Amino acid sequence: MTDRILVTGGAGFIGSHYVRTVLGPQGPGNVRITVLDSLTYAGNPANLDEVRDHPGFVFVQGDICDAELVGKLMAEHDQVVHFAAESHVDRSIDGGAEFVRTNVVGTHTLIDAAHRAGVRTFVHISTDEVYGSIDEGSWPETDPLAPNSPYSAAKASSDLIALSYHRTHGLDVRVTRCSNNYGHHHFPEKVIPLFITNLLDGRKVPLYGDGGNVRDWLHIDDHVQGIELVRTQGRPGQVYNIGGGTELSNKELTGLLLEACGADWDTSVEYVTDRKGHDRRYSVDCAKIRDELGYEPRKDFAAGLAETVEWYRANRAWWEPLKARAAL
Repeated sequence: MTDRILVTGGAGFIGSHYVRTVLGPQGPGNVRITVLDSLTYAGNPANLDEVRDHPGFVFVQGDICDAELVGKLMAEHDQVVHFAAESHVDRSIDGGAEFVRTNVVGTHTLIDAAHRAGVRTFVHISTDEVYGSIDEGSWPETDPLAPNSPYSAAKASSDLIALSYHRTHGLDVRVTRCSNNYGHHHFPEKVIPLFITNLLDGRKVPLYGDGGNVRDWLHIDDHVQGIELVRTQGRPGQVYNIGGGTELSNKELTGLLLEACGADWDTSVEYVTDRKGHDRRYSVDCAKIRDELGYEPRKDFAAGLAETVEWYRANRAWWEPLKARAAL
């Protein structure tokens, strides 16, 4: 049986990698994918160039808040993998309205249409940021949600809305919560691509506060592996953390990027005022997805980071126009 999957936000960083992977030579082979993407500043049609001529691929430009369009598409699909979101914390601090509209109202529009259309499975992609900040240890999926930014609060809201449709209507909803992603095709406003592209241009990189904030880093290959395990083998109504197993302070990460780009600390790093409400540390416990679904991160961080730097070095034509347009 061929799975007909609606992928929202499929022209973005993680969504496009999911589409390229699933429709690629290592994919399951029994899927057809429709990407629904509004092509906001972070959505890039070029991210889908390698699958554009695939017979199982369709692209629809549209808004996940458009109930009429979403309802029509839901009737034509069996499954949903929902990536579409406003995701940049700094932008949410400057103005949270668009985050509430897309992440909360958009998710409700999708999940309600999925319920009414009888969609078989709805995979909702979320973030570890919904848990807040943790000084030591790691969050299991059972920890309470305690988001601190407008972005993470909107994502936590969308998690709860999605799961409510499982508990109320019996819809097969599965939620994933990932740690910080890295890899190629990442819009250059986030820390790794911003720092790489600045350093390649001989510019300084802005390091927040004392650089002591800690994040767990997850390569997009491993994230997609985890999502596919959840889509194909996960349990309805369950939440699965997906982590990469490499925790680094921002200062440690900056040092690795300086080394990879041949830059030095004194002339290339500028300490800047810390972000408002900056969560100190994130760390997810991945025992559940490991024990239930056999997930293990496969990408060595050093190798993955080196590959990422080389991709940006070789693909200026991809990222230079994006930085210019966004004035980054």
